Amino acid sequence: MSASATENPVRPVHEDILNAAAHCFMDRGYSATSIDDVARSLGATKGRIYHHYRSKADLFFDVFRHGMQMNFDVLTPIAQSSRPTVEKLRDMTKTHCIAMIQTQHFQRCVWEGVELLQRGSTTPEQREVLIELQAMRDNYAEIFRSVLEAAKREGLAHFESSSIALQLMFMSLNSHLFWYREREGQDASTIDHIASQCVVFALRGLGMEEELIADV
Repeated sequence: MSASATENPVRPVHEDILNAAAHCFMDRGYSATSIDDVARSLGATKGRIYHHYRSKADLFFDVFRHGMQMNFDVLTPIAQSSRPTVEKLRDMTKTHCIAMIQTQHFQRCVWEGVELLQRGSTTPEQREVLIELQAMRDNYAEIFRSVLEAAKREGLAHFESSSIALQLMFMSLNSHLFWYREREGQDASTIDHIASQCVVFALRGLGMEEELIADV
């Protein structure tokens, strides 16, 4: 996969299938989910799904791909802007965090795809696709790395290894993939408040001064 994972953005026509599949994969896991499960969730026949996807694996890969593309879509404009580094880093982390909450079902599939690749419990053909998808995820992380390193050069953040800092930052920003559950009465302000708390925690971990975090 090329260094620019957004040159050929995924724009699936059948997003309703992907959305239903993402929820099923999140709720049951890849192994325990069947095409029948997705069809029932969608309120359609499995023939409709097989019309577009040859297998459950192909459907899962497209869910992974679409989840990552949604991340690129919201993050790239901020990263490519000419704004000061501190503003970029604050907005990128906050935007990422909100995206993880709003598209949680897709992002959990991305996470499971990475685990499938690490476990090696796939066919050679499936592993080849997962390696390509992992490269897409790595490209996304590199956008953050470049801004983190700029923040370090400018004395805005203080850490030794950008690789370790990047991993620890994502652990904070992605944590709610596993504990967040939508509750009755929650709205955009609730999500914003949750994201702000996660971002403040992550930026403090990068050694940023409190006055630089205040506007999150």
